[in-house]
Amino acid sequence: MRLLFLGDLVGRSGRHAATDVLPGLVERHSIDFVIVNGENAAAGFGITEEILQDVLDAGADVVTTGNHVWDQRDTLVYIERQDRLLRPLNFPQGAPGRGANLFTARNGARVLVMNAMGRVFMDSLDDPFLAVERVLDATPLGQVADAIVIDMHAEATSEKQALAHFVDGRATLVVGTHTHVPTADHQILPGGTAYMSDAGMCGDYDSVLGMEKDEPISRFLRKIPSGRFTPASGDATVCGVAVEVDDATGLATAIEPVRLGGRLARALPSFWTAK
Repeated sequence: MRLLFLGDLVGRSGRHAATDVLPGLVERHSIDFVIVNGENAAAGFGITEEILQDVLDAGADVVTTGNHVWDQRDTLVYIERQDRLLRPLNFPQGAPGRGANLFTARNGARVLVMNAMGRVFMDSLDDPFLAVERVLDATPLGQVADAIVIDMHAEATSEKQALAHFVDGRATLVVGTHTHVPTADHQILPGGTAYMSDAGMCGDYDSVLGMEKDEPISRFLRKIPSGRFTPASGDATVCGVAVEVDDATGLATAIEPVRLGGRLARALPSFWTAK
């Protein structure tokens, strides 16, 4: 089975770049399941239902989020009817929506997707380790799920790495989101779980984390907001990670980065181009 995960969509430039390339990637490379983090898709803050549907129509099977999930207030309502939009599962009990769900891939496999949020340098939610553990216990790899993907939306690399080692051998992929910068530490851990600290963003990298540069620079210099953060609108790089999965075990056999367009160096997985 082939999995593709795309990092945070940032604004119009990022989401259009992703939705433009996604149908072709799925068809050309026989991708069985696609996950996209969409929490910055609507002008950099949250995701509307219309944008969500555009991303799903382009080929995403699931859209994950993070700390900006409620920035579009309508999300509190529509998330209840959109089972392919996930919010962090470690929000306190009673939060609308769901943080994990079981889906069917194009090849018929059962894919469990979880969205967790870190606590270091971020809003303090419930313990993500215990929240993930509860879902793994209820939906074990190789029994209820044929593959398990965890989007760990977190600031601290140490927290992301710790979670990955915590679930090593029990999940297919743990991938970090939130920092908008693709890391070079993609690897398969000793137990067979694929890991990458951050998938990066789908957005304009001639920016400060996807935002036009003037306001962030001004805030660093003056420590006073002088305006709103506005997503950069230049050519976007589509960033993510691709994973090959052993159908017999649900564990990873290969992981490589994906980078297309924009300013960053192009990267396509060797196990895609080899076919």
